[in-house]
Amino acid sequence: MAWQQQVLEVNKTALSETRIYTQVLSETLEPNEVILAVDRLAMTSNNISYAVAGELLDYWGFFPAEDGWGRIPAMGWADVIASAHPDIEVGERVWGFFPYTNYHRIEAGQVTSSSFKDIGLHRAKHAPVYCQFDKASANPLYDNAREGQDSLLRGLFMTSWLVEDFLNENSAFGAELCLITSASSKTSIALAFAVKQRGQMKSIAITSEKNRAFCESLECYDEVHSYQQIEQLDASAPAVIVDMAGSAATLAQCHQHFGDNIKYSCLIGATHYQEAGATDNLPGAKPEFFFAPAHVQERSKTLGAAVLMTLLGGSYAQFREFCDGWMTVKCAEGSEAVSEAYRSILAGGAEPQVGQLVKI
Repeated sequence: MAWQQQVLEVNKTALSETRIYTQVLSETLEPNEVILAVDRLAMTSNNISYAVAGELLDYWGFFPAEDGWGRIPAMGWADVIASAHPDIEVGERVWGFFPYTNYHRIEAGQVTSSSFKDIGLHRAKHAPVYCQFDKASANPLYDNAREGQDSLLRGLFMTSWLVEDFLNENSAFGAELCLITSASSKTSIALAFAVKQRGQMKSIAITSEKNRAFCESLECYDEVHSYQQIEQLDASAPAVIVDMAGSAATLAQCHQHFGDNIKYSCLIGATHYQEAGATDNLPGAKPEFFFAPAHVQERSKTLGAAVLMTLLGGSYAQFREFCDGWMTVKCAEGSEAVSEAYRSILAGGAEPQVGQLVKI
């Protein structure tokens, strides 16, 4: 049979402009090709960050589209519905990166008992973790009832856990405070949770005034301040800043207020992408991007991949339970509903206590 594929695409130079690209996927599979029926995918501020950094970090290269258009990577679940690979069975449930689509064709390879990878030529330059599909049947933490949570939280928690682990491996650069911007975002909450678990630094939330009460209710931040209160922070203590907002003005204000007491400045997200700008010549440590796959490779060498994944998985299981107390999961279905959900999140309309899934 043939499959009618629908894919959400965004204009790379005008991110609010979207279209649904439609094509028929041939029923004829080349050797090792696999067709995946895509289920619910996460749509969070994390995905907006992928779009904003699409050129810089080659997120647009994950799933190539026609010139001028981009397909945003998203995490979630799918089922193998057709396979020309001898070691991949129809019916396998997998978790990984997908475009916002209903069907996804890949060239599969590097099959193990727990995973396989997209080995298409366009994926060759990307970190292996971005190309991997994990089998639900081999995941000790898999819980059908928590699939929605996993779509929303698993990837972003890995990033945040790795940031905290990186900081710890560097003795927090001598810092006592961990300043976290866009503190109501789920990636920021995951970082605060990991910092609290370690107990070596105080986590300082920096958020909008409207989200202050929400951040305080989570009890994973030691202090919660609005963007208007940055200059009230105690700048005498050495600090690291993990910037999830991507606002040049906010980052500059933190650096200028703390001066040389900013010991490490980490760029992660872009929830405030409209406020992006130059971050050169700021006092304190020079801002730099954190590339999670590089730290995975480094820590896999020192700890062993199995030990690293066990540590990460154990912490993630606790984080899922923590999220039971505050996060509600909802799903938008159909191409128009998916487009509307995307535009709402892009415009900053997401409610922090809601986890948005989508399914075309």
